[in-house]
Amino acid sequence: MTTGTRARPAAVILTPAAEARIAELMSKAPSDAIGVKLSTPRRGCSGLAYSVDYVTEADKFDEHISTPGGDFYIDGGSVLYLVGSTMDWVEDDFTAGFVFNNPNATGACGCGESFMV
Repeated sequence: MTTGTRARPAAVILTPAAEARIAELMSKAPSDAIGVKLSTPRRGCSGLAYSVDYVTEADKFDEHISTPGGDFYIDGGSVLYLVGSTMDWVEDDFTAGFVFNNPNATGACGCGESFMV
């Protein structure tokens, strides 16, 4: 009988456009940056917001996703709010930014700045 470990799916699915944006960010990153990190700090009218920043060191509780253009981290305290989400990069004539399809969100503020679970 052979036993093995099954690969665990990533907490967040990155679209090709999101991976390309991470690669672009890492090409211009400060020299001490090891990757890009997603977190959900408490702010906004609905309670939680998405925040994407450079990270200089990994926390042992962070989720780590290797992408072709650089390393992507998810804050360990935010993973439960994000499991099953898709992160995309969208640009149009007037705006550009990461867009999240989060099945855990039960509501969002009117301006789209924050969400609740």
